[in-house]
Amino acid sequence: MSDAAKNPFSAEIVQAVADHMNRDHREDSLLIVRALGGRPQATAASVTDVDSAAITFDAEVDGRREAVRVPWSAPITARSAIRTEVVRMYYESCIALGVEPRPAEQR
Repeated sequence: MSDAAKNPFSAEIVQAVADHMNRDHREDSLLIVRALGGRPQATAASVTDVDSAAITFDAEVDGRREAVRVPWSAPITARSAIRTEVVRMYYESCIALGVEPRPAEQR
């Protein structure tokens, strides 16, 4: 996890975000890693960390695990901004990959 001195988010918040994303949004994480993380060949991705600068995924790429950091559009310090940024990343990834985004009520 992140260095607590540099991360505005507590370990509990980081874990809650990771748990939620990994339970409910695995496909979204994979889209983000493929499109914005520069790993189009990734076959799996899970969130391992969030900090003020980026979200980090553990991705499977060409049969190997690797950390993929995807920066936010701007530094963030509020927990609510994490969701806003992940949703932005999801939409940008859908556009980049030519994937139809899910309807809002299914997100």
